[in-house]
Amino acid sequence: MTVLSRRFSASLLVLSLLIGGVSPVAAADRAAESSPAGHVAPQARPWLYENSDVPIDPAWRFGTLANGLRYAVRRNGVPPGQVSIRLRIDAGSLMERPDELGYAHFMEHLTFRGSRYVPDGESKRIWQRLGVSFGSDSNAQTTPTGTTYALDLPQATPDGLHESMKILAGMMADPNIVDEAVKAEQAVVLAEMRESVGPQFRLSDASRKLFFAGQPMADHAPIGTAETLNAVTAAKMEAFHQRWYRPENAVISIAGDMDPADAEKLIRDHFSDWQAPGKGAALPDFGAPDAAAAPATRVFVEPGVSKGVTMAWLRPWKPRADTIAYNQAKLTDMLALQIVNRRLEQAARAGGSFLQASTEQQDVSRSVDGTFVSIVPTGDNWEAALKDVRAIIEDAVTTPPSQAEIDREYAQLDTALGIRVENADTEAAASQASDLVSAVDIRETVVSPQAALDIYRGARPMMTPDNLLASTKRLLSDGVFRALLVSGAADPGAESKLASALAAPVAAAAPARQLARAVTMDDLPKLGAPGAIVSRKPVGLPGMEEIAFANGVKLILFANDVENEKVRIAVRFGHGQQDFSPTRPAPGWAAGYALMASGIGTLGQDALDQLTNGRRMELDFKTDEDAFEMTALTRPADYRDQLRLFATKLAAPGWDPAPVARVKAGLSSAIDSLSRSPDGVMQRDLDWLLRDKDVRFRTPGRAEIDALTPKAFRATWEPILASGPIEVEVFGHVNAEEAVQAVAGTFGALPPRKERAVAAASRTMRFPAPVSTPVVLRHKGDKDQAAAVLAWPTGAGFAGMKDARQLEMLTQIFNDRLFDRLRSAEGAAYSPTVQNNWPFGYDAGGYVLVSSQLRPDRVAYFYQVARDIAADLAKNPVSPDELQRAIAPMRQLLARVSTGNAFWMKQMEGATRDPRYVEAMQTMGRDLLNVSAADLQGLAAKYLAPGKSWSAVVLPEGVEAK
Repeated sequence: MTVLSRRFSASLLVLSLLIGGVSPVAAADRAAESSPAGHVAPQARPWLYENSDVPIDPAWRFGTLANGLRYAVRRNGVPPGQVSIRLRIDAGSLMERPDELGYAHFMEHLTFRGSRYVPDGESKRIWQRLGVSFGSDSNAQTTPTGTTYALDLPQATPDGLHESMKILAGMMADPNIVDEAVKAEQAVVLAEMRESVGPQFRLSDASRKLFFAGQPMADHAPIGTAETLNAVTAAKMEAFHQRWYRPENAVISIAGDMDPADAEKLIRDHFSDWQAPGKGAALPDFGAPDAAAAPATRVFVEPGVSKGVTMAWLRPWKPRADTIAYNQAKLTDMLALQIVNRRLEQAARAGGSFLQASTEQQDVSRSVDGTFVSIVPTGDNWEAALKDVRAIIEDAVTTPPSQAEIDREYAQLDTALGIRVENADTEAAASQASDLVSAVDIRETVVSPQAALDIYRGARPMMTPDNLLASTKRLLSDGVFRALLVSGAADPGAESKLASALAAPVAAAAPARQLARAVTMDDLPKLGAPGAIVSRKPVGLPGMEEIAFANGVKLILFANDVENEKVRIAVRFGHGQQDFSPTRPAPGWAAGYALMASGIGTLGQDALDQLTNGRRMELDFKTDEDAFEMTALTRPADYRDQLRLFATKLAAPGWDPAPVARVKAGLSSAIDSLSRSPDGVMQRDLDWLLRDKDVRFRTPGRAEIDALTPKAFRATWEPILASGPIEVEVFGHVNAEEAVQAVAGTFGALPPRKERAVAAASRTMRFPAPVSTPVVLRHKGDKDQAAAVLAWPTGAGFAGMKDARQLEMLTQIFNDRLFDRLRSAEGAAYSPTVQNNWPFGYDAGGYVLVSSQLRPDRVAYFYQVARDIAADLAKNPVSPDELQRAIAPMRQLLARVSTGNAFWMKQMEGATRDPRYVEAMQTMGRDLLNVSAADLQGLAAKYLAPGKSWSAVVLPEGVEAK
């Protein structure tokens, strides 16, 4: 642990050089002070571990106040200086009475508005001054069983912690439940409901009503109903608060860079005097699955939704002692279902009747212990898909799995748990704080990564073919059975077809019980001799290097142990979007899945899965503006083979046609849904419109999807994989000399690559011409939903780099004002946003975008508010307080993200092609944080001019904006 703090202080030293933050001595001293002298001494069985024999995680320190509030605290310096607080109230939507639906979620909103110590609407601003970003560092979530408040305080100081805990205590004990606040927040919650209601919401509602028929869960969505929300009053909310917001219903977890004793004192000082009047309510009965409460099958029709079938076996949820034996039985169940999932995925890859199918066991909201099978058919023939999936399940519940299958899945899960052990000292405090309150929610415990691995390995003797068969049979046949067919179009005979299909006898479809011969790295295509190094020089940050090989490949290497047992690799090749024409369609849209799943040499995806089983290796792909990129998060034991996997993918790509067919089927099944909501239309069309209808940014239509053939896909991508520059980034826990040799023997061994010419037109993006009235788009969804956008052109490339960074600060302030006007004050919209887009890889095309979902009758108001804010930013300098409320969160964000390799890796992308990326990285902090009110006013006047703007609105068919 001492080593951990030293590693992080080194990262902070680098950051201090860039943004003028913590001095090196202060950083080192603070890190040393926060380093624990050792684990907390073992305790008697604390409250979380009652009736459990799992090993107590000694890093946690538990306690209970006299008023009944329970807490757990621990030290964690990831990231340094941050303290993460989670406060959970055992009050969710299942605790609501029939006339209170949505009140648990409503209470979450009210607590953030104001309380005993905070005027209405001021808590967000107080936390911003402490460096907290609203929505990411401070947030809350209401579920059927609880409400959890989350606060991450970056660079937490004693004063900041004291103030934050004081605010939280006031929010819980004495929120501002008055008619004025309730009325204001009512509009916000109704706006949230309006924006969330759509095809997927209605599908979720239908699923809940079927699978939880006869139980409270069927009718208690956390958002509530329009009827109950419109009837809300301060008196009703006060009654709900008194019943449930009580110290005995509260749990606080704190994980962060502070002494646990100090964290305990903060809890005692601020929460000990919390006394709730009267008597709290007893937890209601959540019921059990009841076969008589609803028919076993249902058909749900929702235009635009893809066809699908979900089958469920529903068993009563029962509280159980969270013992080692209980966990080992759950792990055995998990392994059993994973074997079934592997078989289903192999069948889907082969191009059968279903596009995707999977099984999952879930303990849902302390209401059901269920096994759910989800099926997405290929095309419209759901009956064939259901039959084929049932046949695979029938085989799984009648015949034991092979030992080879068991060994394969056991190794995969063993590796996943082992990676958690390897990365235990870099596990984020926020994750640990959240995990603890999640364990409280499901009435279980937390254990250390090593204890979890030990428990799993102790279950290995249980994982026999016969035991796994018993698990599979119970999970996939025991309980109340229900099935839901979802369709985008009505079929009068669908109900009887579904019942008949499920009643029909099915023959077991037996897959191969033994796996094919073992696949090793020797089965990959061979590469040439290791490449020679032609240059090696320092670049970017201290310890970072750029190495060039004789074949033209360039490596950026940053060997460090900031993230123990983690190695991040990125391979950037070609020219990304610029390899495509802005006017001629190309199947770039299919590459994300089809390119990586099409295999390497003669090895298909199944063989590659076998090759990487039990290892931390990946094949992720994305398209950037100026390069294509393969990425992986791997580890020291696997990174050399990961490099070889990437290199052979470029040298000898496979061209299996099945992934092309699968991605076409998947996109075809989803394309119609994009027209059913304003958000879907924006997702489909906005990038294309903001790029002046550049086809590289267009969502393909059905005809274009259907027309793509494997041959055409290969014709597009084969030359791209074989040409253009290659930049490799290796950041993380590696020996520098070994990493250089690993790249020399893989990417350095490739033949020199041809350069593909990039047309001048492809290097340019265009912003659309200004419009005086918004471009009108239409959606086929709910009549009370609309969306509006307003955008101004800015710039691109490196010449205006300082403007690009400071526009980020301007848009943060713009976003804050828009939020205050449209959400907090007016309730006109729930999630208005302002974004800054400045592409460095192009010479034009940047923009500032303001967007929001809202009612059609509020569209004109949205434009008025957005333009008024833009005009005021150009006319008047922002106040010192407003400026600092933007700078402080940005400063803390930079301090936090700079402690990991992912941040620096992102900044250095493209640096071997254009050294200006290095300069951009080195000046980022200065440009962002050394900004004045006059700078921001000048940027607003320069870029947010009324005559330059472009706008669009998405309206329901047959409805006009007002």
